[in-house]
Amino acid sequence: MTDQKHTAKGTVKNKKTSPSMGTQLYLNIAEIKDNVVILKNGGLRAVLQTNSINFNLKSEEEQNSIIFGYQGFLNSLDYPIQIVVQSRKLDVDKYIENVQEIGETHENVLLKEQTGKYCDYIRKLVEYADIMEKKFYVVVPYDPYRSQKESMFKKFLNSISAGDSIDKIKQRHKEFDEMHKHLSERVSAVTTGNHNIGFRLQVG
Repeated sequence: MTDQKHTAKGTVKNKKTSPSMGTQLYLNIAEIKDNVVILKNGGLRAVLQTNSINFNLKSEEEQNSIIFGYQGFLNSLDYPIQIVVQSRKLDVDKYIENVQEIGETHENVLLKEQTGKYCDYIRKLVEYADIMEKKFYVVVPYDPYRSQKESMFKKFLNSISAGDSIDKIKQRHKEFDEMHKHLSERVSAVTTGNHNIGFRLQVG
């Protein structure tokens, strides 16, 4: 079968939209520029990845310092931030494969045997202990003033709208540079505030 329609005026080719493009139409994300997520309403989002700290291993004095520092950081904000935790089962297959390859190069039989046992131990440990790999992100927003004035209902309608007109695209590009400066100021403040507590933030 051909993917064409025959008309009196000639042949017209049907354009197919890939599943990924079809999904993208209904996402609120318009594009990503200079490591910044640009929403369809013109809003900007910076996504920062941060490290974790083992709170339980800290002394009581250190724990209190972290709590009060984090409280002070949140109180210093006059805009919302979003904290996202990505959790997935730890994948050690590549690591075990590399260790096994190294083990095969050992001429010492005992070392080769111990390497094999070590790989079995790690594989079973991850399987039974259900060890999870976690990543932590902080999302910093900056929205255009016109978006802040919109009602919740209008924002909802815009978020589910599949269309994205040329005028909207031009308006986003026109606003980007100025808004990016304000977003960078927020990112700097969030980064400094977390650094004082012991977290290191970087562009995710």
